[in-house]
Amino acid sequence: MQIGVVKEVKPAERRVALTPAGAHELVAAGHQVRVEQAAGIGAGFDDAAYQLAGAEVVAQAAEVWSTSELLLKVKEPIEPEYALLHDRLTLFTYLHLAPNRPLTEALLRAGTTAIAYETVEDGRGHLPLLAPMSEVAGRLAAQAGAYFLQSPLGGPGVLIGGVPGVAPANVLVIGGGVVGTHAARVAVGMGAEVTILDRSIDRLIELEQLFDGRARCLMSDAHTLERGLREADMVIGAVLIPGALAPKLVTHEMLGLLRAQSVLVDVAIDQGGCFATSHPTTHTDPTYVIDRIVHYCVANMPGAVPATSTRALTNVTLPYVRKLADLGVEAALKADPGLALGLNVADGAIVYEPVAEAFRSEEVAA
Repeated sequence: MQIGVVKEVKPAERRVALTPAGAHELVAAGHQVRVEQAAGIGAGFDDAAYQLAGAEVVAQAAEVWSTSELLLKVKEPIEPEYALLHDRLTLFTYLHLAPNRPLTEALLRAGTTAIAYETVEDGRGHLPLLAPMSEVAGRLAAQAGAYFLQSPLGGPGVLIGGVPGVAPANVLVIGGGVVGTHAARVAVGMGAEVTILDRSIDRLIELEQLFDGRARCLMSDAHTLERGLREADMVIGAVLIPGALAPKLVTHEMLGLLRAQSVLVDVAIDQGGCFATSHPTTHTDPTYVIDRIVHYCVANMPGAVPATSTRALTNVTLPYVRKLADLGVEAALKADPGLALGLNVADGAIVYEPVAEAFRSEEVAA
């Protein structure tokens, strides 16, 4: 199969979808791999490393797009790439289509087959291709929140871990999944007072055992959320409904519960955000202020650590890439029901129900 890897064009995105080691494995299996020139530079992989692995380095992105049967990316295509989509192409990347109507419509018009990393499941109902980036994003969320607690950056001037005789920051984590767990782990490690809210009693039991008293693990309800917001210096939004729009758990009015200059970190922003006042930001302009509350809503947080993120991503995607290439896309989807759940768009139609539901809801609201 002809497999392509292009340079990411989203602002400040330095990850690449495939390491040279991954390219070597695909070439050894009999596939052709074409990599856009300088695609891996931001993650620490030069063109020579891909050539040594047996890949062909191509100067123009358009050539990689046009000749690929299977195109690997990290982030979803953005508007300048829409014209490069075509009906002979299977796109394998993070898509996050529910809040992104322009991209969805572009995929439908082009007839591209689109498989989303974030909705692929394993045999246990877990999201194996989302997990490593969720781990990275969760850890970065606590780090970023701690940074923006500083007064010169708009925060309340609170040191996350405090000092002897002075209380540490109070961190509220909404959602106890992969993102929330890793965010809480880092915040606890930095010395913060951490509260995790979740709606699954089974998950709360697991979290209690994991943190062993170092974090409060509470059932999420309206009263507990309100109390948590009143106490928080930092709030990390870490909720996820796979493939669907994130629920807006904190309304605009609820910002009034927070202390002035508190910091909100919305890790759910790729799925539309879980704070009503969230909108995507970038690494170069990461925050904005509404009602004296600092919002950090960077939509590709793991892109800040591309060397780590690229290796972690290839570790989990490569077996699925091998399956798609070795068997062919149609046969691979039939053979693996979990991989088939990654199929979001095919034959000019939305085939993943949570995305379809998001669009129906948008049309009703309009």
